[in-house]
Amino acid sequence: MRRTLAVAAALLFASWAAAGTTVVRIALDWTPNTNHTGLFAAIDLGYFADEGLEVEVLEPSPVVSLQLAASGRADFAVSSQEYVTMARAENLPIVSIAALFPHNTSGFAALSTAGIASPVDFAGHRYGGWGSDLEAVMVATVMENVGADPSQVEFVNMGTLDFATAAQARLADFFWIYYGWEGVHAELLGLDFAYLPLVDLDTVLDYYTPVVVARETMIAEAPETIRRFSRALARGYVYAANFPDAAAEILLHHAPELDRDLVLASQRWLAGQSEKTLELWGRQDAEVWRRFAEWSLIHGLMRRAIDSDAAFTNAFLPGGSST
Repeated sequence: MRRTLAVAAALLFASWAAAGTTVVRIALDWTPNTNHTGLFAAIDLGYFADEGLEVEVLEPSPVVSLQLAASGRADFAVSSQEYVTMARAENLPIVSIAALFPHNTSGFAALSTAGIASPVDFAGHRYGGWGSDLEAVMVATVMENVGADPSQVEFVNMGTLDFATAAQARLADFFWIYYGWEGVHAELLGLDFAYLPLVDLDTVLDYYTPVVVARETMIAEAPETIRRFSRALARGYVYAANFPDAAAEILLHHAPELDRDLVLASQRWLAGQSEKTLELWGRQDAEVWRRFAEWSLIHGLMRRAIDSDAAFTNAFLPGGSST
């Protein structure tokens, strides 16, 4: 039945395809994982081909992906609102064209033995992260919201070590994780842990991550290419949201080194966090961008104010918008 749906969808959208094939490149923010499944689904199911596009996938890092897009060495990049905000403050001409998920799926996690049930409990504990200013400001914000003293937290730089490994080794007491990957992984390992979603701790932290970006010159010079790319990408992510098991198999085909049980469980969890219709997929709210930019400026995360309305657009989404 799924194959029949995929074929029917391909016929339905065939009229969108342009003559000839345009090659575009997208830089990932990390190695392939379930945040990227919709992209690979759009490739394998022919959604990009329907739009006359051939997609090449690059695998750099969050900062490098933005730089590749800004310089034109990639046409698109996967990043997040915080990186886009900071980059625009440094005059990097990139714009978010779609949010892959409607809400932030990250939060703080700690083994239950740490006794952390609220940000007030962070005091007297060690935070394990990768040493960014953003992490320190986030911890301070949620602690101050409940009258706790952020100076009572010891920050431990662990690089990119994952939550389960670091927590079991007692390298720190609490961590910032993306639940759809690290939280699900901890569940599969049978770890007993507490999880505090950022969306429950402060409205400003419910920002968009990940997002897909393009550079300003491409928006000005090749808007139809972006529109075609966005239509295909939306179809891929909506497919992954509605058929998580089948989508997980597609990701495993592209990244066979990944743990199968983790990919399946992660994809199912993310399906519950995803938009399931083309009309709603990818949309971004101006207020989300405004409040995060103001918060970042107030807390010294960027050197100058930005026009938050210029940092994103919904104009290329299947649902359409003039924003």
